[in-house]
Amino acid sequence: MTTTACNGSIDSATDLITEGTSLDNRISVHITFSFKGETHTPSASINLDELIRGGDFQDTLRPLLARTNGIDSYSYLYEVMESHPIEFSNPTGFAADYLSGTEFDFIGFEKRWHEENDLSILDAIIEHHFEGEDVAQHPSLKAALREAFRAGKAAASRE
Repeated sequence: MTTTACNGSIDSATDLITEGTSLDNRISVHITFSFKGETHTPSASINLDELIRGGDFQDTLRPLLARTNGIDSYSYLYEVMESHPIEFSNPTGFAADYLSGTEFDFIGFEKRWHEENDLSILDAIIEHHFEGEDVAQHPSLKAALREAFRAGKAAASRE
């Protein structure tokens, strides 16, 4: 196997890590409730990838839904909205695997999202260092690199 010399620097490897994956996981969310005799159904289409990159995304859905629909977070309307369940629909990407009826498995989705993100980072690093080669023809090399990547992440999380 031949390797192509890498002209990149540590900065370019860091760029690969911080860019992460460009997945396209979206889902529609809405809450249906009554307030002062009127039925309200605030809704939004959510980019799940952006929410996960931003941190604790489960706690941001209601404020995001309120803000998107012009509901003041200090209003009685918001308090009533908070007391009703969020319903989910129309997932895209692998988010579809985590929708059951109108409920969404955030924990399962987030775990898989991080795994997919890690693998896409690793694939970008491999592509960067083995430019022009078909690494798929060397499955044992790719498996070894993935195992080393996971071991490094595990070691870093213990520190």
